[in-house]
Amino acid sequence: MSDSPPATDWLDNQDLRLLRDVATAVLRLAEVSGLDSFTLPYPAQSQRALDALVLSCLRAGARPPSGLPELLRWCRTRPLFSWPLDGLHEAGFQSTDRLIDGSSGEPTQLCHELAVEGRGDSASRQYDRLVVHEAMRACREASSPESYTAFRRLLVTRPVLTEADWLDIAADLYLDPVRDLLDVIYVEVPDSYRRDGGYTPCGRCLTLLTPMADKGWWCERDQCRHLGTPPPAPTLNPAECGEVRHLFRPLRQFVTWPGQAEVSLEARLRTRGLAVEMWPGFDAYDLRVTFPDGHVWAIDVKDWAHPGLLGRAAEAVRRDPPYDEACWVVPRFRVEVRRDYLEVYARERTERAAGLRLLTDDQLVAAATARLRGSRGPSARIAPLSTEHGDLDA
Repeated sequence: MSDSPPATDWLDNQDLRLLRDVATAVLRLAEVSGLDSFTLPYPAQSQRALDALVLSCLRAGARPPSGLPELLRWCRTRPLFSWPLDGLHEAGFQSTDRLIDGSSGEPTQLCHELAVEGRGDSASRQYDRLVVHEAMRACREASSPESYTAFRRLLVTRPVLTEADWLDIAADLYLDPVRDLLDVIYVEVPDSYRRDGGYTPCGRCLTLLTPMADKGWWCERDQCRHLGTPPPAPTLNPAECGEVRHLFRPLRQFVTWPGQAEVSLEARLRTRGLAVEMWPGFDAYDLRVTFPDGHVWAIDVKDWAHPGLLGRAAEAVRRDPPYDEACWVVPRFRVEVRRDYLEVYARERTERAAGLRLLTDDQLVAAATARLRGSRGPSARIAPLSTEHGDLDA
């Protein structure tokens, strides 16, 4: 199939850029004062986004939001495809796609993706990449790839830290090169996570749960909510465990959550007797899988709500360390929630992707199992199925 973008690029559409400005305004309000309590004057960026949306609605002959409180109600109650912005039709939003979660009142993962992805990266997405690159630099200077692996695994498995955890980290010599960085990226927990004086992690994804008015809990990770009511882990009470810190949100979204999918995939492949190296070559890709015959797969794991944004971000996997085949992988639940996820990704890829395939984690494991059983056909491959007419995606 062709990897050329469509003649009209929806990412360049004025209405989508406006929506991205609104998403960014939502995140700024959530960071500064919370979405349920803010006072005049509104933050300048939020006011600009509101003014632009009002103008766009008036031009379209639609009733605009009367002010920022109503705009936030739009974000919480109106699916994005129902907003009176003609340019959103090509963006492929679903009936469940909103900027603010209806239950918790927190920005959705899609809101974060819209605010940080697209033609230009915001400070939030740049922050995630700057942290990872700084960790790489420090570990390279120390000539310690093991330190980088330890750093990545820490962010995946321990997104919340108590004072006792800090003492454990202090004793880990592998983390010496990134010690100063850890002091910066683990931040004080806002009061919005506190209930009865303590903080409660999610027993599934390890990040802190948000307390709900009905005494229930809300987990910020899409996959966790898809699996059902989040199981609360034991409460962390600062009076007993000292100060509690957690990773800054961009790192939780772009490092911790995909990283948990990576570690889960690592375990599934190892149980089949495969050799798996995590984050090889200072994170050239996520998993380097070596078969008994020496054949190597390179795998990058992604966990994005919008497949079109993921497709536009796709690019060929780096060739060092070398491999024979490569692909990207998403958790199966993304396809369960949106059946056309893989097709939208494939349609939205650009030439930078060089035909890079996207598989679910289950499809990847099934392909590995088929190859281990001796198959060398399409069911045992992850690279594009090349023909003289181009690439065919399974």
